[in-house]
Amino acid sequence: MKLTFDQRLAANYKSTPQKVRVLTEQWVDNSIFCPNCGHVDIDKYPNNQPVADFHCSNCREEYELKSKQSTIGTKIVDGAYRTMLERLTSSNNPNFFLLNYDLSNFSVTNFFVIPKHFFVPEIIEKRKPLATTARRAGWVGCNILLQSIPQTGKIFFVKNGQIESKEKVLAGWKKTLFLRDEKEVSAKGWLLDVMRCVEKLVKKEFTLDEVYKFENELSKLHPENKHIKDKIRQQLQILRDKDYLSFMSRGYYRLT
Repeated sequence: MKLTFDQRLAANYKSTPQKVRVLTEQWVDNSIFCPNCGHVDIDKYPNNQPVADFHCSNCREEYELKSKQSTIGTKIVDGAYRTMLERLTSSNNPNFFLLNYDLSNFSVTNFFVIPKHFFVPEIIEKRKPLATTARRAGWVGCNILLQSIPQTGKIFFVKNGQIESKEKVLAGWKKTLFLRDEKEVSAKGWLLDVMRCVEKLVKKEFTLDEVYKFENELSKLHPENKHIKDKIRQQLQILRDKDYLSFMSRGYYRLT
């Protein structure tokens, strides 16, 4: 996998945004395999496809590409807020490719995929409506809050200029596929919140009491629930049953 763009492909374009679009899309088309099935090549849809940018001809997974210069940051600008919320529950909601590039040397710094099963309403931020003087006055866009997505939901192909192995990418994807079995959005939100809390401990082995320390944080996220500790235990049980973590002894767990 080469991490540099083929600048010749954008020679006929004048504006920087047009050049970036051509270069990043071509790089993904030529370099990236499907993280779901490992198929060696994914295909680019024709321009202006309403939902996705790429698809896998083998397993039919779809991917939307977002690109950003300099650092990735904590959020990614996306399209219409209402459309995004509708897509979260639709059958053709795509996975997201995020490409972080450096224009000083026309190269890829980071590239990762966020599987669609990590997208819940809580990670979508509503932006202010456009001003009345704007061409699309009143239009409401949204941001994807990357900091609200567990790290296991960011599967890197390239991280800080270093290429990850195909085996690691495929394993990372497979590890959280169980989330697709959870059709209820609120239930999936609980699992994701507990996964994020466990990650904040920054350790492979942890105790139930350590996760209980996030009781106040989870209570604010789920004010309708008056039995937070019971819910935490329930979510850890589900994560254990799905082999996301293992039970070592009473009150002790380990990330797999």
